[in-house]
Amino acid sequence: MTHRQATTTWTGDLSSGSGETTLDSSKLTTFEVSWPTRAEDRAGQTSPEELIAAAHSSCYCMQLSALLGDAGTPPETIRTTARVSFGPRTGGGFEISGILLTVRARVPGARSGDFRKIADVAKASCPVSAAFTGAVITLDAALE
Repeated sequence: MTHRQATTTWTGDLSSGSGETTLDSSKLTTFEVSWPTRAEDRAGQTSPEELIAAAHSSCYCMQLSALLGDAGTPPETIRTTARVSFGPRTGGGFEISGILLTVRARVPGARSGDFRKIADVAKASCPVSAAFTGAVITLDAALE
């Protein structure tokens, strides 16, 4: 079993405070987070939703690649964008209301219908998708 870890240290209240998140496992970076940059979609800082999008797009690419290979049509390229929607929840608070996966792939020998079926299976079986079963995950998949 593999374990990955990140740590965030937060200082202050929600509206005027800020945090610093460190990617502990990879030691790749430390970055700042704050409520204004999260809620207002300001450039220059990341957010939990952007990190979820990064995790989902990379996980989905790996899952789709594996399934296409198993079907005898290994991909040449797969490009997946994950768009995570974050906003107010009915009744108060905030929520991740959905995730749109847009995938475009070059898969020599694949037929469009077969590709779409495999893309749907990848969406359902990707571990990050499974972790977000409460969110609506929409898929737009096409061969290039």
